[in-house]
Amino acid sequence: MLPQEIIRRKRDGAALTDEEIRFFVRGIADGGVSEGQIAAFAMAVFFKDMSMDERVAFTLAMRDSGRILEWRSLDLPGPVMDKHSTGGVGDVVSLLLGPMIAACGGYVPMISGRGLGHTGGTLDKLDAIAGYCSTPEIVKFREVVRDVGVAIIGQTAQLAPADKRMYSIRDVTATVESVAMITGSILSKKLSAGLAALVMDVKVGSGAFMPTPEKSLELAQAIVNVGNGAGMRTTALLTDMNESLAPSAGNALEVRLALDYLAGRCRPARLHEVTLALCVELLVTSGISASDQDARIRLLAALDSGAAAERFARMVSALGGPTDLFEQPGKYLDATSLTVPVPAGRNGFVTRCDCRALGLAVVGLGGGRTRPSDSIDFAVGLSQLARIGDRIERGQTLALVHARNEDAAQRAVKEVLSAFEIGDVAPPDNPLVYQRIAP
Repeated sequence: MLPQEIIRRKRDGAALTDEEIRFFVRGIADGGVSEGQIAAFAMAVFFKDMSMDERVAFTLAMRDSGRILEWRSLDLPGPVMDKHSTGGVGDVVSLLLGPMIAACGGYVPMISGRGLGHTGGTLDKLDAIAGYCSTPEIVKFREVVRDVGVAIIGQTAQLAPADKRMYSIRDVTATVESVAMITGSILSKKLSAGLAALVMDVKVGSGAFMPTPEKSLELAQAIVNVGNGAGMRTTALLTDMNESLAPSAGNALEVRLALDYLAGRCRPARLHEVTLALCVELLVTSGISASDQDARIRLLAALDSGAAAERFARMVSALGGPTDLFEQPGKYLDATSLTVPVPAGRNGFVTRCDCRALGLAVVGLGGGRTRPSDSIDFAVGLSQLARIGDRIERGQTLALVHARNEDAAQRAVKEVLSAFEIGDVAPPDNPLVYQRIAP
């Protein structure tokens, strides 16, 4: 079997066999396939797509390129599950969902990514906590999941290594947007984590990764179909990203918000509704809860009793972070000395928000990356973000900019101002959860 013949067959629109796909993916992992051949294969798939059978085979082959975690030997008394998001602005759900599910009897081995472009990354938020180790050894990862119920870490070289190599090539060959390859990339890592259930949060709107609602729906359906085809119970929710999910955007600022949420000091409505919807989906899909109502009761009890906050605190401590993060967040989370308000230019209602522009404003402050190798400033970002539908008076604050210097702050002020539109009439409410996708 020759890599170039497999590329040729896909280029010409043929359906590849399981054997051909396994051979090619094995070559990605062990170096038997060159970068040029990977790029050519990715472009062929981009234009000719893959059938459902090919997508399942491709995803499983990517999973099998490295280690697959197993949990049966730990004799866990509950199911293993996780959530994944296509990413957005102010999306701090993972930091809340993991401990909430753990407090309800589930086990969450969450393998997360870093931010790139306008979207924030869960690992960057956790790395904002002094001492937290987001890349522990697998043995330690399994111990924390067993003892705490949740551990959030980054992808290791042992898990789905073919995906890591292939993604780096897709990133520089304009083939990232292929739904077939996005599906394989996401699910290969989740399957390698040994999950029994997964809920996918696919964003829709101006801050979403996918460019149109139709593409978001296509991706959600692909992930649900391939996930279930690969033997993992998978559902998806299409959720709104036409404005920041939380009123803060920026790594340390979002961690502070997560602490306030779990401790019950502040639970912003948008963030609360989406987090609960995703948690409910997992509890019902995994069989912990028999109904949505039962799941909501369990989750609210986990929050109000402090059980979810306790799980988060134990996870942070077990992975090298402080034991008193909830009590002294300022001691462990960096903050800027400069905050500058963004004043509204007129009276009216917030009618629209360019959410992607808000994310890019955070990147411009130093809080995000344009390349994977970029370093970031955990302290910078935006807080007190106005919501679509808010009644605004001239001069009222649309957001607070947290910056290191005045020049950066003023650039961000202009970017935030241009991201918001203010009109005379209040806009209609948008749903937060547009659609549920199930097999």
